[in-house]
Amino acid sequence: MAGASGDSVAALVNLTNAVNTGDDVALALASGAADIAAGGAGAAEPEVDRTKHPSGIVPVLQNVVATVNLGCKLDLKEIALHARNAEYNPKRFAAVIMRIREPKTTALIFGSGKMVCTGAKSEQESKLAAKKYCRIIQRLGFEAEFKEFTIQNVVASCDVKFPIRLEGLQYSHAYFATYEPELFPGLIYRMKQPKIVLLIFVSGKVVLTGAKKRDDIYTAFENIYATLQEFKKKGPTEGMQQLAAPGNAAALPAPPGAAGGTGAGPSGSGSGAAGGGGGGAGSSGRGAMPPPAAGMMPPARRAPGGPAPPAAAAAAAAGPSSGAAGGGEHGVPPATPSHVPPATPAYMPPSTPAYQPPPATPAYVPPATPAYQAPTALPTLPSLAAPKAPVLPSRLPPQ
Repeated sequence: MAGASGDSVAALVNLTNAVNTGDDVALALASGAADIAAGGAGAAEPEVDRTKHPSGIVPVLQNVVATVNLGCKLDLKEIALHARNAEYNPKRFAAVIMRIREPKTTALIFGSGKMVCTGAKSEQESKLAAKKYCRIIQRLGFEAEFKEFTIQNVVASCDVKFPIRLEGLQYSHAYFATYEPELFPGLIYRMKQPKIVLLIFVSGKVVLTGAKKRDDIYTAFENIYATLQEFKKKGPTEGMQQLAAPGNAAALPAPPGAAGGTGAGPSGSGSGAAGGGGGGAGSSGRGAMPPPAAGMMPPARRAPGGPAPPAAAAAAAAGPSSGAAGGGEHGVPPATPSHVPPATPAYMPPSTPAYQPPPATPAYVPPATPAYQAPTALPTLPSLAAPKAPVLPSRLPPQ
């Protein structure tokens, strides 16, 4: 760290000497060395103003789009031929695309005199770049003027540093949010006041666009930050920590064997009526199950002092003569006859009467047509021959 601070001090001394001597080359080299030294020393990040940014996160501007009116008609072909870093393809786009390196921006110059400047990182850089483009147009011989500079769009981005449940956010804010993961991986949130569009991703990255001023970006992010915290995605460790909290101890399941305890006997096998038959509690937790009734166990495993089942006691009282009626030896109950259900009669469908065809339809007999009678002969009409023209006497020539 001491070496880095020594380098920064030496770079600042060289920069002061270059300023005093007025050497431009030395000034440029010294300023570059001072910048490198300052970066290597690790300059402290600027503190966030909590009164303006309560969340502690400041969105960073990524793009500023502005428009300018140059106030004259332009010959785009002339500009493309004589300007540097300019391209013009009227079949593809009806404007000249021009670029400069400082500030790194791109301009779209139209023949009507309108220009769009994009790519700047701040409002000041956008205005400076637009003035440089206007100056280039003036040097080409056009009477261009720099007027009506207007910022049309500001784009910023930030990271909230925690994952977000986009499905829950879309469900709760369905009027403002649109989420179609099959079409676009981010949630589109259209805020009404200020009128900003936010692209929210599950990783916690947020993109804000559509603003005219920087303050609108800051206001929109502060408005949405509380909502993003509400839909913060919780990891598995956080969920287990909440369940393990003292207030949620009843919600945790009991460990195996905790309710069973230990067996009644020293070896865990049990003795007497309380532990007889099934064995005591072991480490597996089966001690919580009650022992089976004495009547359900065979005589070989029945406890020595345990009570006999009712059927066996009745058989012993009746004597050996009632062994067949009582079910045989050792008090075994008689076999229950298997239940035989009554036979179900086979299903007989009702008989369907045979099909009787409809009665025969009598054959169609057309009515008799009277014979044709020829009409009587028509009366003869007088002849209608044209009358003969009278014979005129021939005109004789005069004598």
